[in-house]
Amino acid sequence: MSSALIFTTILIIVIFTITLVIAMYSTYGERKVAAFLQDRIGPNRAGPFGILQPMADGVKMFMKEEIIPDMSNKWLFILGPCIAMTTALMTSAVIPWGNSLSIGGESYSLQVTDVNIGILYIFGVVSIGVYGIMIGGWASNNKYSLMGALRASSQMISYEVAMGLAIIALVMMTGTLSVKEIAAQQSGGNWNVIYQPLGFIIFLVCAFAECNRTPFDLPECETELVGGYHTEYSSMKLGFYLFAEYINMFISSAVISTLYFGGYNMPFIARFISDPNLLTLLGTAFLFAKILFFIFFFMWIRWTIPRFRYDQLMNLGWKGLIPLSIANIFITALIMWLTGKVS
Repeated sequence: MSSALIFTTILIIVIFTITLVIAMYSTYGERKVAAFLQDRIGPNRAGPFGILQPMADGVKMFMKEEIIPDMSNKWLFILGPCIAMTTALMTSAVIPWGNSLSIGGESYSLQVTDVNIGILYIFGVVSIGVYGIMIGGWASNNKYSLMGALRASSQMISYEVAMGLAIIALVMMTGTLSVKEIAAQQSGGNWNVIYQPLGFIIFLVCAFAECNRTPFDLPECETELVGGYHTEYSSMKLGFYLFAEYINMFISSAVISTLYFGGYNMPFIARFISDPNLLTLLGTAFLFAKILFFIFFFMWIRWTIPRFRYDQLMNLGWKGLIPLSIANIFITALIMWLTGKVS
């Protein structure tokens, strides 16, 4: 087995582990952020400052009774959460978590695979995630679950259109679909958010909708739909759906940080540090700092803004964000033509 394959295997295991740990502790972080914003204490019983609460929740999920409704489609009922979890984990494969590490004279990239259509890969995997929610809601044979699934699929498909159009403007400017190339072009503080502020705002709003986060959490709107698409789920099948939401939030934060905020590029640090491996590790730490900030931002919005009505949600997507993203494409093209980047 070659050293490159061994390194890639270790990198995959490390990324999966970090993803799962961050998703697990995002549940704890969310409850602490909610408590802070509402002047409460939050979890403080399991371990010091409540830091063992996610493990207690995990044990609780495993120990719950596993129920499959008699009138459900059993195979699809099991398949739904599996698709949601798998697609959430697959997206991280094309994200560059850092530059390259030099070990024993060999250079190893901190990216599982650098495909030249990385952005299309992300969109393809994310769009498959819709099926996990839709299949789960339909297979439950429950009208509330089906309503939640219909809401989720229509919402995610609607906002994927605006998200894709926002990315088109970014691709026009960078000239590549490779996520690694887009990150590399932002070295020296030359972040894309400076040139694409409107595209970033559209992408951020769509990311909230894609993750089904407040104010776009209509698919699991407990005041109307009991629990939404996962009403009939219990034990770890429910855990998979909830976990997938937090993994999607983590991956969305990583994608936003990489596409618009320079990824692992740390401005001006190369002036003070010459060791390339140390630079790579600091860049990775800087990327994770940005990711944690955006995860906090997701939580901050959830506990600040009330959810939309369904008609408001669809109006914002089709009548607001899509025209704005199309206008952003034309503005980007005009600026590129005026500055001589295209003839």
